[in-house]
Amino acid sequence: MTGGGDCPGLNSVIRAIVKTAVNKYEFEVIGFKDGYLGLVSNRFMKLGPNDVSGLLDKGGTILGTTNSYDPFNVLTDQDGEKIEKDMSDRIVDTLKMHDIDCLITIGGINTITAAYKLSKKGIQIISVPKTIENDVPGTDQSFGFLTAVDTATQALDKLHSTAESHHRIMILEVTGRRAGWVALESGIAGGADIILIPEIPYDINSIARSVLARKNGGKNFSIICVADGCRPVGAAHVNKDSSSADYDKQRLNSVGSQIAIELEKLINLEARVTVLGYLQRGGEPSPFDRLLTTRLGVHAVNMAAEGDFNRMTSIVNNELASVDLAEVAGKGRFVPIEGELVKIARSMGVNFGD
Repeated sequence: MTGGGDCPGLNSVIRAIVKTAVNKYEFEVIGFKDGYLGLVSNRFMKLGPNDVSGLLDKGGTILGTTNSYDPFNVLTDQDGEKIEKDMSDRIVDTLKMHDIDCLITIGGINTITAAYKLSKKGIQIISVPKTIENDVPGTDQSFGFLTAVDTATQALDKLHSTAESHHRIMILEVTGRRAGWVALESGIAGGADIILIPEIPYDINSIARSVLARKNGGKNFSIICVADGCRPVGAAHVNKDSSSADYDKQRLNSVGSQIAIELEKLINLEARVTVLGYLQRGGEPSPFDRLLTTRLGVHAVNMAAEGDFNRMTSIVNNELASVDLAEVAGKGRFVPIEGELVKIARSMGVNFGD
């Protein structure tokens, strides 16, 4: 099953799992539709090699997904009143009905956290990490991330020419609710002058001074790459305990637009905002992500065949590995503010708003 937000590479990892399971082990594979909702509702389809033919370069997921369905807290209608109900036992029943030996979940932190809870109910699980934000701990890389970085970098490349032509501040808002990996890596690759990430609170005056310094040096434009979870000094960090309603409110306000308005008040330059949004999640996976999904998918099936359950496939120092689900569930992987990439960016003159 595929859970959480969609991203490039989901179809290619499904392909790798099915082809390995059938060709190498002669296993039977069943795909559950729309994430954990499909497991609760018993929505399924049998998968064979013909069903996954041509999926390597196709974006999205043939199984569908749900972004916010938690089987342990399902909002149900009881006597006209909305209450949260634990529906996880239905997943246990569904898997027993199909005589499933191992459930492979493909998703990010929320999907993996639910998988860990299900493993406590006796379900044998293997998780495959995917997220364009690259915030899953225990692995150096989650698939979908580098394709998103490619998309963001291309956007920055295109914004450079119009920024220079019109002498404007161009702000690109990219994904990064909790972790700033996409903004950091695409910002460096795309030559951004200012990069704002959740891990480093920004001071709008510092940003304004940086833009003015460029203007005084003969550069009448600036490129700013911001993660949508970045925050000013003193504001709360959006974390795993923040409600989805809180995040939705912040997202609707658009941090990029807020920064643009504040900058225009401080300096005599026009600011324009591009919110990349779902463009980062769509389209074909990059060659790197196609290879990564294939490696992780084959590894997941090999782990299942060996009985290595309740673990997540991972990449450590470019080698296949695995980690206990308990070490991943409910946690995150954040940009180290004294890490190599931040230091490299600072050495190149990038301002982080601090």
